[in-house]
Amino acid sequence: MKNTVFTDKHIALGAKMVPFAGYNMPVEYVGINQEHNIVRTGVGVFDVSHMGEIWIKGEKALPFIQYVTSNDASVLYPGKAQYSCFPNGKGGIVDDVIVYCVDAVTYLLVVNAANVEKDWNHLCSIAPKFGLTVGKELYNASDEICQLAIQGPKALSVMQKLCSEDIMSMEYYTFKKLTVAGIPDAILSTTGYTGSGGCEVYVANEDGLKLWDAIFEAGKDYGISPIGLGARDTLRLEMGFCLYGNDIDDTTSPLEAGLAWITKFNDVKGDFIDKEYMLKQKEEGLKRKLVGFELVDKGIPRHGYDVCDAEGNVIGHVTSGTMGPTIKKPVGMAYVKVPFNKVDSEIYISVRGKLLKAKVVKTPFYKQ
Repeated sequence: MKNTVFTDKHIALGAKMVPFAGYNMPVEYVGINQEHNIVRTGVGVFDVSHMGEIWIKGEKALPFIQYVTSNDASVLYPGKAQYSCFPNGKGGIVDDVIVYCVDAVTYLLVVNAANVEKDWNHLCSIAPKFGLTVGKELYNASDEICQLAIQGPKALSVMQKLCSEDIMSMEYYTFKKLTVAGIPDAILSTTGYTGSGGCEVYVANEDGLKLWDAIFEAGKDYGISPIGLGARDTLRLEMGFCLYGNDIDDTTSPLEAGLAWITKFNDVKGDFIDKEYMLKQKEEGLKRKLVGFELVDKGIPRHGYDVCDAEGNVIGHVTSGTMGPTIKKPVGMAYVKVPFNKVDSEIYISVRGKLLKAKVVKTPFYKQ
C-alpha cells in the first residue's frame, strides 16, 4: 500500500486510516458530520495526493484530447480548466477527468486515484495514432505530485495569505501557476468536490510538507481543520456530484449519467470515442437515467439498494446514498427506468425487504 507525503501528518493528528485506491488514506479525524460542517461553514484541508496527473504536450495534444474526451477542449484557454470524461468505446466511461490548459501545446489531465493505471493504459493505447511518444509527449507524473484541496467559504482568504498574486477574484474552474508558501510554480485551481468553494493546489512531493505547514499556520485564526475522505463523500453527494465506481463506470454512458452537458457533438469538436454510439442513443431515447431522490419515509438509502415502483417491480438501483449532514435529509442518486426519472416521480427504495417511499428531485440537494 502506498503512502502520500502527508501520511505521517494524518497519523500524528489521530486520523482513522483506511486503504483506498491502493493508498493509506484518512477517512476521518473527529467525525464525518463534524468535518462536513467545518467545510460547509469554514475551511478544511483534504489530502488528495492519491489522484493522478498526466501531462500531454506538443502540437497533437489538443487533437488527442478532443478524441479521447467527451467535452470540447477547443474552448479552453491558458488558465482554464474543464470537466470531462473518457468514453470507453463500448458505451461506458473509463473515468471522469479535469482537463487543464496550460498553453496551446501543454495540458494536464487530473484523473481518479483508483483509475490511474487504467486511464494511463487507455491513453497509451491511443497515443501512437496521434504521434505522441509515451513517456515524452504523454507523461504520467502521478507519483511525483502531491495535491491538497483547501475547501470552504474561508478557503481562499486563507490561501491568499500564502500566494504571490491575487486569487480572490479567480473565476470557478480557472487556475494559475504561481508561488504558494514560497514554493514556485505551484498550480492553484479554483476547483473542488465539495460545493462550498475553495481551491486545489499541486506541488512536487518534496515541497508537500512545507505547503501543509504553511496552510495550517495561515489558517489557524480561521479554525482550519484536516478533513477525511468520509466527509468528502457526503459533501459531494449533497451536491449531486458523480463518484466514479458508484454513479458512473464502464457500463454507464455520459448521457445516462446526466452528463450531456460535457458531451459535445459540434463540428469543432469533431470525431471522438463513442460519438456515433451516443448520437444514436440520443436519437433513440434513453432507457434509464441517473436521478437524485429524497426519501419520504424514514430510513437511509445505500449503494446497491433496489429501486422499485409502487407494485414492487424493480426499476433501478441506488448508486449513492446518505443522510445529508447539512440538509438533514436522507438523499441519494439512482439509475431508474424512463419515465420514472421525471422530477416528483414517486419511487420506492427497498431497504431490508421493506419499500420506503421516495421522490425524484433536482440536484444539487444542498443549495447555498
